Amino acid sequence: MNTMALQSDLEAFSFHETILQQGELISDKLNMLRIEHYPPNATKGLRQFSLAEVAYFLGVTQSNIKKLHLDSKGPVPTTSPSGRRTYTAQQMLELRHYLDRHGRADFKKYVPHRRNGEVLQVISVVNFKGGSGKTTTAAHLAQHLALTGHRVLAIDLDPQASLSALHGIQPELDKNLSLYEALRYDDQKKPITDVIRATNFPGLDIVPANLELQEYEYDTPLAASNRASSDGRLFFTRITDALKEVDDRYDVVVIDCPPQLGYLTLTALTASTSVLITIHPQMLDVMSMSQFLLMLGGILKSIAKAGAQVRLKWFRYLVTRYEPTDGPQAQMVGFMQALFPKQMLQHPMLKSTAISDAGITNQSLYEVERSQFVRSTYDRALEALHAVNEEVVGLLHSAWGRK
Repeated sequence: MNTMALQSDLEAFSFHETILQQGELISDKLNMLRIEHYPPNATKGLRQFSLAEVAYFLGVTQSNIKKLHLDSKGPVPTTSPSGRRTYTAQQMLELRHYLDRHGRADFKKYVPHRRNGEVLQVISVVNFKGGSGKTTTAAHLAQHLALTGHRVLAIDLDPQASLSALHGIQPELDKNLSLYEALRYDDQKKPITDVIRATNFPGLDIVPANLELQEYEYDTPLAASNRASSDGRLFFTRITDALKEVDDRYDVVVIDCPPQLGYLTLTALTASTSVLITIHPQMLDVMSMSQFLLMLGGILKSIAKAGAQVRLKWFRYLVTRYEPTDGPQAQMVGFMQALFPKQMLQHPMLKSTAISDAGITNQSLYEVERSQFVRSTYDRALEALHAVNEEVVGLLHSAWGRK
């Protein structure tokens, strides 16, 4: 290559200015798409749910719900000319409370809120390697919990803010605060209530993320080196302490951890009552997870000497993006089930174009209409998603001592 031409190319642009301009360009285009998809103010709404979906989430039969409507009991659904009934998520919540008030005393409760003596469940979704379906898992779990009547707080702890984006939040434009404000070590620290936002799912709030979260990774070692203060040395209590402020408001907290083993992840783990480790069943991913587990165990052992204790009710491995017809993947799943029979979730999350296509518009599978997809593809993905989430909900309820 001509040396003079190369020098001219280098002089033609400044790398940092170029990437800043391109970052702003992408942000502007994404915001235009957001306004187009969620008019008029770029705020997400939520579709209505069919009678079959309402029956599933409430745990009753469709005929029971039809009878309530015919008897003029509970919220009034939208009825199409063909007689198809649909309910909003808010109406579904109202229907749940109606059934809870008027159901048989000896029958199950329809509102699964925490009862006396039941502690707040904090579940961290983690993986050392990106692309394992971690954020997708956290989002669908949080939404499923909300749709089944739980009071849920989702915390986006990843500075890349993918969980926030899935809930219609664009950090650089919305100027939202992150959990960093409740974790910081200076006098600017805020209560967690200042950074919680409602989502388009009734019963689900979120603490969004932004790039400022990364500051916690830099601040913590500096605070730990300050001999005049114990804040840094006891960094692992900071999320636990922040959640105490809202303990009575939620049943479950779902934390989407960053794909790295830093102070944010360690602080989340020490606040957790359970951990879900997502794993893509490929050799390189399993090798990466091996290194993650070795590093994590070593670090937790070290900080335990400083008083950090991870008191988990359970932890599980969740196989994600699974293709049952892929022989090597099936072998890898069998390998892991043989190694960790008690820690593997029984149900894997299948790889599905329905989930990836929904993600193109920053939507979850619970937000998109079935009619937008080939029905068999959508139903197959939803069946796998329900199976995973039901298994996790069962574990959370078992931690409360429920049957």
